[in-house]
Amino acid sequence: MSQEHQGKVYEGVLHQLKSYIEENQLKPGDKLPSERELSEQLHVGRSSIREAFRAMELLGLIETRRGEGTYMRAYRPYHMVELLSNFLLNETRTKAELLTAKQMIEKEVLLLLKEKLSKTDIVNVKKLISEHTAEERHQTVFEYFFHLCDQPLLLSMWQFISGFTQTVHDVTYADDWYKEMIDTMEHGDVLDVFQLFR
Repeated sequence: MSQEHQGKVYEGVLHQLKSYIEENQLKPGDKLPSERELSEQLHVGRSSIREAFRAMELLGLIETRRGEGTYMRAYRPYHMVELLSNFLLNETRTKAELLTAKQMIEKEVLLLLKEKLSKTDIVNVKKLISEHTAEERHQTVFEYFFHLCDQPLLLSMWQFISGFTQTVHDVTYADDWYKEMIDTMEHGDVLDVFQLFR
């Protein structure tokens, strides 16, 4: 079997497994059928199922419990990023560029929402800030911002870059930064947005 054909079979199995999970509405903690059962149901070899399971486990989508079987788990979008970061982030320059790229996307989402946040939005942002730890709140607040401006591609890019950044930088913002950010979003001008990341 050629490498190209093997790749197509493998991709097909992953696609079939994804469809199976969606059709059966499997949730974290739910058990998947055995390799043999899936092999029969999907009409593919057990080795293909095993390879697909390995990939899904590496991505944090499933977990294998010895003697019990394979179970769905809560997806952690940064799990694969953590694994890759050891290989990709050896250069000091790359590490600095990651933080710059992350902040560029954050500036963009703030500019998109400038003077467009409702009073309810501001209340929600303040609540998110107060209810989360210093490590969690930046992620939570900006995910809320991305949701408000309906920019899924920017969100995906930001999550990917943030995942790498968090493995090499301890980036936290003080309470004063969030107060300044909220004030800027309500009353400041465009230049004030840029000043937030000076």
